[in-house]
Amino acid sequence: MERDTIAAVATPPGHGGIGVVRLSGARAPAIAQAICKTLPKPREAAFRVFRGGDGEAIDEGLVLYFAAPRSFTGEPVVELQGHGGPVVMDLLLRRCLELGARLARPGEFSERAFLNDKLDLARAEAIADLIESGSAQAARMAMRSLQGEFSRRVRELVDELVALRVYVEAALDFPDEEIDFLSDGRVEQRLTRLAERIELLRREADQGRVMREGLTLVLAGRPNAGKSSLLNLLARADAAIVTEIPGTTRDLLREHIQIDGLPVHLVDTAGLRDSDNPIEQEGIRRAREALDEADLVLWVYDCREGEPKVDAEVAGLAIPRLLVRNQIDRCGEPPAERERNGVPEVALSAKVGSGLSLLHAFLKRHAGFHEAQEGGFSARRRHLDAIEEADRALRRATHTLLDHHAGELVAADLHEAQRALAKITGEFSADDLLGEIFSSFCIGK
Repeated sequence: MERDTIAAVATPPGHGGIGVVRLSGARAPAIAQAICKTLPKPREAAFRVFRGGDGEAIDEGLVLYFAAPRSFTGEPVVELQGHGGPVVMDLLLRRCLELGARLARPGEFSERAFLNDKLDLARAEAIADLIESGSAQAARMAMRSLQGEFSRRVRELVDELVALRVYVEAALDFPDEEIDFLSDGRVEQRLTRLAERIELLRREADQGRVMREGLTLVLAGRPNAGKSSLLNLLARADAAIVTEIPGTTRDLLREHIQIDGLPVHLVDTAGLRDSDNPIEQEGIRRAREALDEADLVLWVYDCREGEPKVDAEVAGLAIPRLLVRNQIDRCGEPPAERERNGVPEVALSAKVGSGLSLLHAFLKRHAGFHEAQEGGFSARRRHLDAIEEADRALRRATHTLLDHHAGELVAADLHEAQRALAKITGEFSADDLLGEIFSSFCIGK
């Protein structure tokens, strides 16, 4: 079925030296010819005047024509590269729509590239990740995903799962020998090796997610522990009001920073305590909600307390936490990094800035971040969910094999693991998932 021809401004809104209107679809060449009179040869740039329906010049610039299937979308694609003024771009886009094109949805060009097998889903998502990169390291990782590194790793695991399924299902075809096939240790060894490789992929994908989304740090603690001072120190700005009055912070304060290229989202919260003040109560409620967003909770406490009085709700969280022993300038202590009852702790002074380098170093280690690290790839939360689903299926398969020698169930679990990983590249993807993914892209991409 022939799809509509779509058009969109592919450059950011605003003023610039160059603006690009992109067309994709079967009618793209004809629409462009009506605007430019003639098209250049495929994959060659040519100067043209862009004209409206009355023949008057709208703009002038370069035209690029990409014939199917040698284009980004796999369809005929034309790019009209004019001057980057919003009025000019709007007039040129309107002319394309008058001639029969439809305004593209966000991400529709990338969606068509996926549907036409020009990109798998992980590589298509990497385009958006590259555009939205918040650091050089995030851009490098997104580029590796776009070039297919993540997809290659996933496909290697899928191929190994398929090979193991074939081996197990062959055993089912010879019922008299099934126990021998499944009990000789080879299946268990291969399951163990697969589990190790999936765990390695999960760790690398989690690092990629952190580089894409940033590390979310929630600052929590009792009133007047110095959370707002620590926020200001990390942000290098007076982002939060600091006073000696307990309960100054009533709402969530958010700052976005980078630590040597690592994106970090800071969330300062109201001090946790019992309060009769309804405004402070609401701030405390929001603080407890914010804890669920955290990749790491920084429990800030005053060194004059001696031992940290960690809120029971925070202590019971599955989320990792770091104790921050603050105000050491008042206790006459040096900056230090250590463990307290099995929980990591950094001793610092948010007021004078001592110990900040120790905190930075801990946060980078926690995120698995190295400034000069090579490799890695961009990843999203849905990728991690798929990897964890595959890991659970493998664990079930191992349990079934060792405890029951039930080949049919082992094969079924291997199939579930295969399907979970295939979701990453889009081999098994529901239409609503595709709609959700591509709607988050910018228009024109």
